[in-house]
Amino acid sequence: MKVLAIALGGALGAVSRYGTGSLAVRIGGQFFPWGTFFVNMAGAFLIGFLSSFFERFLVPPALRSFLLVGFLGSYTTFSTYMLESVRLLQDREYVTALFNLLGGMFLGMLFVLAGLYVGRLCILWIYQGVQR
Repeated sequence: MKVLAIALGGALGAVSRYGTGSLAVRIGGQFFPWGTFFVNMAGAFLIGFLSSFFERFLVPPALRSFLLVGFLGSYTTFSTYMLESVRLLQDREYVTALFNLLGGMFLGMLFVLAGLYVGRLCILWIYQGVQR
């Protein structure tokens, strides 16, 4: 069951990654790898957000595997992020490569923290609604 959940999550994550990345490139343009960058930031936020819920609520292992290993594992694209950074360096686009590497790293951490914070706020909101 767990392997099936991961496979299904991976398929949905890959399709979501393609759609989200394509949309980001259409909006942001081709001069920077916006598709990969945006997908990684969204994935960082989502993993933080979901982790905050999984710390507080009992979640079936198959659902946890579906979301974290399958969906987000397929949705985020760290290997593509690294390849695009190397290609930028090879093209002597040093400033763009540095922004991509450092921006992805620091903003990624910031988005994980934001996801954790928003997730915890949602948990508080849920509990306040239940107590009424």
